[in-house]
Amino acid sequence: MRAAHDILHDYQHVISDLTMITGSAGVFDVIVNGDLVYSKASTGRHAEPGEVLALFREYVGTDVPIYER
Repeated sequence: MRAAHDILHDYQHVISDLTMITGSAGVFDVIVNGDLVYSKASTGRHAEPGEVLALFREYVGTDVPIYER
């Protein structure tokens, strides 16, 4: 849940849809526009704090600004 919170906090101005789907056996995948950004099954571990956000930032690129309040 923290990963979703972090992404929504920083990119709420550009996200039109966010879906969280529960899985079995501790599945945790982050998919953006059909592309796998993070997979617990592939890494064999939980994401570190801020790791999914960093991967999301890398995916969207530096031309997408972070939301400022």
